[in-house]
Amino acid sequence: MPKPLFPRRALLAGSAAALAAPALAQSPWPNRPVRVIIPWPPGGAADLTGRIYCNALSQKTGQAFVVENRGGATGTIGEQAMIQAPPDGYTLMHESTPISVMAALMPDLRFSPVREFVPVFQTMIVPQLMLVHPSNPARTPADLIAQMRQADGDFAAGSSGIGSLQHLALELFLRAANVKANHIPYRGGAPAATDLLAGSIKLYFGNVNSTISYVRDGNLRALAHTSATPRIMALPELPALSETLPGFSSAEWNGFFFRTSTPPEIVQRLSALCNEIVVDPAIAAQLRSVDLTAEPNTPAQFAAFFRAESEKWQKFIGETGIRME
Repeated sequence: MPKPLFPRRALLAGSAAALAAPALAQSPWPNRPVRVIIPWPPGGAADLTGRIYCNALSQKTGQAFVVENRGGATGTIGEQAMIQAPPDGYTLMHESTPISVMAALMPDLRFSPVREFVPVFQTMIVPQLMLVHPSNPARTPADLIAQMRQADGDFAAGSSGIGSLQHLALELFLRAANVKANHIPYRGGAPAATDLLAGSIKLYFGNVNSTISYVRDGNLRALAHTSATPRIMALPELPALSETLPGFSSAEWNGFFFRTSTPPEIVQRLSALCNEIVVDPAIAAQLRSVDLTAEPNTPAQFAAFFRAESEKWQKFIGETGIRME
């Protein structure tokens, strides 16, 4: 009798594997570790917020969410690394505000963030504080505007770098108030705040979470905040700059993005998990401890916000001619 081409044991094993394949394909995401690219160095708001969420995601899913800091070139190095990853849901990016302005600031940028990435969940939002040295006699934005008009451009204002949101907030203010300043870009917010503390510059728009301690200690004075809301929880008595300059708003934000073409069910799964996390009292307390806030949101809401931010800042950059040096 001729020997069968395939042994019976092998056929049975093959049948079992074939039956198991659909079950494996439908296993809930994630069923293995997830790589999380943060296009910024450790220690900043994007890194801090991303790690809070990643730790919570690991606890909820039983899978590791492994953070990989890929800083440099205002976030574009990490973004390019993300583009090279397969859109299978196992590479995630936690990005911040500059992703919405880079296309306008860098005409040679070889990719479009709006086309390459899918917004999934906005993890936090934080406005800036309009800050002056306590020796400055200004007590309101109107006082400062009058002071700057009298100075006629001889007024040093710092930012955390050309194209940063702190720089854009400053330029938006100068334009809205019709005043001039000598812009001094720094390599980050910390050195800008240090020079404001020393009196070397006269104005700086700093993120609430990174500068509020100086205000509470009396080492800097906040004249207004840049949120679109009338008041902020961190400084409930502080007025919005929009009360002096109607329509003014500027806020730093972070959020999770997948690659375009990532399966929709994975996008929805991550969104659902993050929405569970953001209402967890322990997570809310962690965010509040560093003066950050977050609210439940959907991929559609975050996508609409992302498009609006991109259009707003790209239009503004086009009108003002701001460019990376």
